[in-house]
Amino acid sequence: MIHNPIIDAMLNRKSIRSYTEVMPSDETLETIVRAGQQAPFAYQLGSLLLSRNQEKNPFHAPWLFTICVDLHRFECIMQRRGWQTASNDLSLMVLGIQDAALMAENMVMAAESLGLGSCFLGAFPYYAADIIKEYQLPPRVFPLVGLTMGYPASNPPPRPRYPLAFTLFEDHYPEFDEAAIEEAMHVMDEGYLAQDYYRKANYMIDLPEGRQENFTFENYSWTEHISRKIGIWQRSSKSILRAFKLSGFKIPGHRRERKLDSQ
Repeated sequence: MIHNPIIDAMLNRKSIRSYTEVMPSDETLETIVRAGQQAPFAYQLGSLLLSRNQEKNPFHAPWLFTICVDLHRFECIMQRRGWQTASNDLSLMVLGIQDAALMAENMVMAAESLGLGSCFLGAFPYYAADIIKEYQLPPRVFPLVGLTMGYPASNPPPRPRYPLAFTLFEDHYPEFDEAAIEEAMHVMDEGYLAQDYYRKANYMIDLPEGRQENFTFENYSWTEHISRKIGIWQRSSKSILRAFKLSGFKIPGHRRERKLDSQ
């Protein structure tokens, strides 16, 4: 591989869940946000909420950003131009997620270059009602993801990633054989086990009633953990659709699920 400071920072990046009490400067904040704004945007549909309340912020982080999909700002501009939104909200949400995600990643890498660490918090959409109330959000602003940031008080190793052959597919998407699947599982699971990640964090998702537990922290690792998340959690889209609705976005659910919810 080719190495330079930017690539090395990307390869060494890890989630930080422990921060010093040092509050980064306003100049640092401006630098990181401006770097975020220079991400390749289509419509500039990403905006940021900021909390510096270390007592309240997750992990007592100096900064907590909420990265939002923000249609409100541009619809204010459209009103001045004499236009109304005709695009459907699902299409706009997809574009907004792209914009907001690109901005967030630029911010993370800018922070890394300045000696700060960060951690994404993916559950924020499910707390939309609380976030809307706390920040007094107008309609058409959706809280997409949280991002803590500050100077690290710990230095965990980077987490494992899939082998390149399980990620990069040239010319066509392959049909995976058992060897390829086993290799990808081995890389991920052995990498996390070597770091004793789940035991140290005491992360093990409880199984539903009737399913026998065959894992301990000796062999419970990433593939089983993520399998349980996707195999147990969020069976209905009702809660995420409610979050969209609270934020002023009309995104229809699956027809069969809507029928079941109304019964």
